[in-house]
Amino acid sequence: MTADLFEDAERRMKKAIEALKHDLGSIRTGRASSALVERITVDYYGTPTPVNQVATITVPEARLLVIQPWDKKMIPDIEKAIQKSDLGINPTNDGQVIRLNIPPMSEERRKEMVKTLHKKLDEHKVAIRNVRRDVQEKLRDREKKKEVSEDELKRSTDKLQKLTDRYIAEMDKVGKTKEQEILEV
Repeated sequence: MTADLFEDAERRMKKAIEALKHDLGSIRTGRASSALVERITVDYYGTPTPVNQVATITVPEARLLVIQPWDKKMIPDIEKAIQKSDLGINPTNDGQVIRLNIPPMSEERRKEMVKTLHKKLDEHKVAIRNVRRDVQEKLRDREKKKEVSEDELKRSTDKLQKLTDRYIAEMDKVGKTKEQEILEV
């Protein structure tokens, strides 16, 4: 009777976890990662386009990111876009590729990044709680329509809370892992 609601809730909660992982990929740690520049957009013939759609991004070393544009004329535009971003890294180019040397972060910057991490984590937890709220409303509607009994509503609500707790705990685990990455010297 309520299995369809739980399948939908679980699917939406899994999507929230994936969105969190993708979002946290853009938070800078001490290591180079192509995810650092994926959100940066560059003006490509009048259209704002993500850097990863106009160039190849590679990580040859732990602290080096190399961006090789497919069109060499794009190098100055990509360079400007990186400088305007909040990365805090100055790009260098040799006319062929753009290199981003990832400097080790200061203790103060690490703490700022951890605060950003916790803010993003809280935003994504709200998404999971919204899924729970939606399903609870649908369960109450079904009870009002006499599709489910009061006892079934209570059991389903408890089951939903356990599902929510499990996904929030999984988000906390993802957050802890990222926090350790950020604080790693």
